[in-house]
Amino acid sequence: MSFFISILLPFHDALDTLPECLNSIRAQDHPHWELIAVNDQSTDGSAVWMRTQAAKDKRIHVIDNPRKGLVNALNLGLAACTHPLVARMDADDIMHPRRLSRQLAHFRRTPDLALSATRVRAFPPEQVQKGFSEYLRWQNLCCSRAEIAREIYVESPFAHPSIMFRKKPIVQAGAYRQGSFPEDYDLWLRLFHSGQVMEKLPEVLLDWRESPGRVSRTDPRCSREAFDRLRATYLARDQRFLAKANHFVIWGAGRKTRKRCRHLLDQGFRPQAWIDIDPKKIGNEIRGVPVVDSQWLKTRQRPLVLVYVANHGAREEIAAELDAMGYVQGKDYLAVG
Repeated sequence: MSFFISILLPFHDALDTLPECLNSIRAQDHPHWELIAVNDQSTDGSAVWMRTQAAKDKRIHVIDNPRKGLVNALNLGLAACTHPLVARMDADDIMHPRRLSRQLAHFRRTPDLALSATRVRAFPPEQVQKGFSEYLRWQNLCCSRAEIAREIYVESPFAHPSIMFRKKPIVQAGAYRQGSFPEDYDLWLRLFHSGQVMEKLPEVLLDWRESPGRVSRTDPRCSREAFDRLRATYLARDQRFLAKANHFVIWGAGRKTRKRCRHLLDQGFRPQAWIDIDPKKIGNEIRGVPVVDSQWLKTRQRPLVLVYVANHGAREEIAAELDAMGYVQGKDYLAVG
């Protein structure tokens, strides 16, 4: 029995990349799909081009977004998807030929799975800068449901156009929300907090286009400030944190850390200590709370450690030190991006 999949593809002025994207969809070894292509008020001829393709291929359906904006386009398209599994795709990315079949198999063997993502490869290589490359390295290592639970507050653990999800739990969670935050990361956090199972296939099944004009680089909703505020909102509701909300410390006492964690502290939470490796800071106070070195942890009943260190290499060194003390990531300490 063939299983049909809905592909949700919003697009805006994407004529330069849509043909390559659509070719990759047509090249899937699982041919049973419908494409819901949402025209987000394009002016470059991409809507005309997509309608021409729809006239040739009855699997393609083009709808117009009357209220401009990605979130509106996503929710409009999601409502139009007629199948229980929905694969996201962006107009400038490329599916690998086995993407749909591999994700469909993932759902078939994992009955409680709500969302399946894949590893991704960034292209073209000359556009991929060091910071983005490091983010992808981290993201591609975050695959199992346990790893995702441990790392959920570091960064968004999924490339949005790599995901496939069951439509029902997404709709029940409220679908995509409007706000001053990244709509995809907000959705992953809501799904996590509602107990939905999310996993990533350890296979590269999407080429993710990098460019200076990427929304994540230009939209204020994707700024560092927006991410920090969103993380704090959900961290403050996390049972792992709430269980020790009166017994936690923050690793990192520099100005950048204080700026990022203020969104959590402004909600009334007060750490027992700040941990720093800089001997010049040890003994100081921040907001009336002492700055101590990491050895302080060995003299106290185990608090929850929030590692507010953004640098990936430094964060891994801190994790190794905490592991050596017997702390368990995801239980005794959480990394916060």
